Amino acid sequence: MTQDREPIDEESTEQLIGKLREAFKDEAQELLAELEAALLELEEVPGDEEHIGRVFRVMHTIKGSGGACEFTEVSAFTHEIESFFDLVRKGKIAVTKEIIDLTLRARDRIKEMFDAYYCGRPIFPGMTADILSQFKRLIPAGLGAPRGAGLAGIAKQQADSAAPLSPPGKQVTYRIQFRPAPDVLAAGTNPLDLLRELSDLGYCKAVAHTDAIPYLEDFDPDLCYTSWDIILTTAQGINAIQDIFIFVKDSSEIRITIVDEDGSADYDEAAYKKLGEILLERGDIGHADLQQALKSKKRVGEVLVETGVVTNEKVEAALAEQEHVRELRERRQTSETASSIRVSTDKLDGLVDLVGELVTVQARLSQTAASGNDPVLLSIAEEVERLTADMRDRTMSIRMLPIGTTFSRFRRLVRDLGQELGKEVELVTEGAETELDKTVIEKLGDPLVHLIRNSIDHGIEAPEVRTAARKPKAGTISLSAVHSGAHVLIEIRDDGAGLDRDAIRAKAVERGMIRDDAELTDKEVLGLVLLPGFSTAKTVSSVSGRGVGLDVVKRAIDALRGTIEISSDKGKGTVITLRLPLTLAIIDGFLTKIGEENFIFPLSLVDECVELTGDASATGNNKHMINVRGHIVPYVRLREQFSIIGAGPAIEQIVIVRVEQKRVGFVVDHIVGGHQTVIKNLGTFYREVNGLSGATILGDGTVALVLDVPKLVQIAEVDEDSLTSAGGLRVFDT
Repeated sequence: MTQDREPIDEESTEQLIGKLREAFKDEAQELLAELEAALLELEEVPGDEEHIGRVFRVMHTIKGSGGACEFTEVSAFTHEIESFFDLVRKGKIAVTKEIIDLTLRARDRIKEMFDAYYCGRPIFPGMTADILSQFKRLIPAGLGAPRGAGLAGIAKQQADSAAPLSPPGKQVTYRIQFRPAPDVLAAGTNPLDLLRELSDLGYCKAVAHTDAIPYLEDFDPDLCYTSWDIILTTAQGINAIQDIFIFVKDSSEIRITIVDEDGSADYDEAAYKKLGEILLERGDIGHADLQQALKSKKRVGEVLVETGVVTNEKVEAALAEQEHVRELRERRQTSETASSIRVSTDKLDGLVDLVGELVTVQARLSQTAASGNDPVLLSIAEEVERLTADMRDRTMSIRMLPIGTTFSRFRRLVRDLGQELGKEVELVTEGAETELDKTVIEKLGDPLVHLIRNSIDHGIEAPEVRTAARKPKAGTISLSAVHSGAHVLIEIRDDGAGLDRDAIRAKAVERGMIRDDAELTDKEVLGLVLLPGFSTAKTVSSVSGRGVGLDVVKRAIDALRGTIEISSDKGKGTVITLRLPLTLAIIDGFLTKIGEENFIFPLSLVDECVELTGDASATGNNKHMINVRGHIVPYVRLREQFSIIGAGPAIEQIVIVRVEQKRVGFVVDHIVGGHQTVIKNLGTFYREVNGLSGATILGDGTVALVLDVPKLVQIAEVDEDSLTSAGGLRVFDT
C-alpha cells in the first residue's frame, strides 16, 4: 500500500535534523558515560546478567536515537556491537577482559563520531573497520547472530537499508498475545529471546500460560507448549514490535492490540477497565459468561476460575494489564507535575548575571530606604530584599550539580592507568550526591585527574611490593565529598607508600627551594610538593617526571578560591583535602571599611570580630598579636598591607578568620556588616594584585574589593618567615 506524499523541502529537513541533533547532544554524552560505567561494572562481575543487559540496552538506545538523528555511521557501527552483545546476553559468548577492552575502544570510537559533528574534531579513518573485525574474530565458528543473521552480515543489512530510523513517537501501550508454533524451537528460534527483545523496547510485563504442558510421559522436549500474554509500553511504534516477530509470524499466532495511548484518556482518573472487560476484549470469555459471573457475590475472577471458564493464568494476565496501565497513568500524573527540561548553559549564565544585577539594585533600594523617613518605602525595600534573597538562592540551586558526574569519569582513568603501570587499583567513591556549582565542577575535573594520576604513579605500590608489605595486592583510591558550611570538602585518599619527608626535603634542597639548615614543620615539608617544578620522580614517563607537578593543581584550586591540604603517613598512604566554595558567582560577604575604601571578606571564613585598642595592641609587644579569651591570635594590618594613606581610628576592629585550621586577624577601621556580594572580575590592570579575588558594586554605586583571604594569610606567613630568619618570633603556627 502506498500513499502520495507532498515533496519535502530539503532545507527545512536539514534544519529539522540539526535541531534533533542539538537536542540529542547532552543525551549522547549521558549515554556514553552510562555505557562506560556499565562496562567497568561488568568487568568486576563478568557473568552478571543485569550488567550485560544494561550494556545491551545502552547500545540499543544509542543505535535508535542516533539513527533518528541521522547519525547513520554511529547507528550502523553500534548495531553491530549490539548484535555481538546479544550473543553475550544469550550466554553464547562469555565476557572476558579482551571483550571489555574492545568494547571500551568501541565506546571511544562512538564518542569520536559524535565529536566530529558537535566539536568539529578530526576523525581517523579505518579504526571502525578494525574494531569490527576484532569483534568478529571473537565469535566462535558457526555461531549465528540474533534472528539468523551473522555479525558479518549486519553491515550488509545496514547498507541495504539506508533509511534512518524514525524518531520515537508518543508512548503507546500494547497487548500482545503470543502463541508460538509447537515446532518453533526446532526452527531455531527461542521464544524467550523474543521476549527479551520486547523488553528492550520499553516497559514490559509478561504472563506465561503453562496449562498446555503435558505430563512427563507425553512431554516432547523439542516442542514448545507455553504461550504468553505481554503488556508493553513503548514509543518505538508497532513496526518495531512486528520486526521482532518477523521470522515467526507465519507459523505462530500473534495478536497486537493498542489498549492505551499517551493523551488518549483522562489521566485525572487513574481507573482502567474492569477485569471482566479485559477478559472480554481478549476473547477469553463471552458475554454470557461475564453476565453469569456478575450475578455472583464473589469476585469475577474467582467465579470464572472456579467454573472453569478461564484458567488462572488468563486472569493473572488480565490483572497484570490492569495494574500496568494504572501504574503508567499514575507515573504520567507525577511527570506532568514534576517534569524537567534541558536548558542551555548560556541561558543559565545569563539568568545568574541578571540576578546579580538585581541584587545590586536591591542593595541600592535598601540603602535609599534606610536613609529616608518613609515607612512605606522601607517596607517595600524589606519585601524586595526578601524576594531577591529567595530568588538568588533558587537561581543558584539551579546551577548546582551532583559531583558524582565528575567522580564517575575517573573509573576509566584508574583502570587504564593501573594497567599501563602494571598495578592493581580500585576506586571507591563516597558522597557522589554532594552538590557543587557547575562552574566549580567544570574547573575541578583537570586538578582531580592530576591528583589521581599522581596517587597511582607515586602512591600505590606494585603488587609484589604490597604483598611483601602485607598489604592487599590491589591498592585503593578513595574519592569522597561532603558539605561543610558554605564549602565542599573533597578528599583524595590512597593506601599507598605515603610521602617520604626526607626525600622531599632533600629534593627541595637540591633544587635550591630551601636552605639546608632551614627548620620546617611537618606540614611545611609536605607543602613543598606544591611548589612549581617540584618532582621526586627518578625517570621521565608518560605519567610523571617532567616537572609539571602539584603546583598546577594548587593554581587551579587557588583560582577557585579554595585551599589544598596534604597529610601523609609513611607506609600507610596519603590524604589530599580540597576545600572549595559552593559557588563562585554570588556569596554572602562581610563588608568593612578602611578610610574611604570598602573591603569584603567571604562570610564563610569569618569566625568573629573584636576591638583593637591601643592598650590591646601594646600587649602584643609590637609582634602583631592579640589575646582573645586566653588564645594568642596573630593579626595583619590591612591599612599597611594595601598602603592606604591616613591614620586609623582610636579603636580599630579585628576580623578574625579561620584558614586551614589557623585563626588569623585582619585589622580594619570599621565594620559595616553582612552584604550579598555579586563577584565581578577585576580589570586586567588590577588582576595581578595579590590579596584580591574580585570586586562588587555597593548600593550607592561605589566599588568594594573582595579579599582573597587565603592569599593574604600566605603573604603574611612569607613576611613572618623573613622576620623569623632575622631573629624574630614565629606566631602563625600558634
